[in-house]
Amino acid sequence: MTLLARLASDVQLMFRRPPRQQYGAICYRVKKKSGDVEVLLMTSRDTGRWVIPKGWPMTGKCAHEVAAQEAFEEAGVRGAVETETLGAYSYSKVLRDGVQVACKVQVYALEVTDMAKNFKEKGERRIEWVSFDEAAGRVREPELRGLLLAFKRKVTERLSAKAAKQGSAAKQIPAE
Repeated sequence: MTLLARLASDVQLMFRRPPRQQYGAICYRVKKKSGDVEVLLMTSRDTGRWVIPKGWPMTGKCAHEVAAQEAFEEAGVRGAVETETLGAYSYSKVLRDGVQVACKVQVYALEVTDMAKNFKEKGERRIEWVSFDEAAGRVREPELRGLLLAFKRKVTERLSAKAAKQGSAAKQIPAE
């Protein structure tokens, strides 16, 4: 690498801004009859690509609380949000003025227990419940795809352990 090319690279690094922080939620539900797990995906308002609810930090709210708030405002879902992050993914956001900014989204799991009829962004997005595999196929960000598939394994293990526990509890017969 020439001295000039190296100097240009160093100058670029000096002026590069760190990614802007956002918080998001992988919203999921377990269907009562079948036990199947579905994930909520929605379209972005600007490009129409498939995304999860996410947004900027909010004063006075913890990261997981922001994720839950965004899930309600953008998709009308409420539920139990986990306080431990599932991980993070990066993407490039185009702001209203056309400027592109790098964003890093810290993601939390939210088990949906309620869906509102009316919410802030109703009618501005398409919302669909799909399988984990379908969701992974629809999102563009490779890191988000990885988070969805890793969370699928985690949920499957949880549900299997829960079913096994319930099965062993049902087999216990009280002594007479």
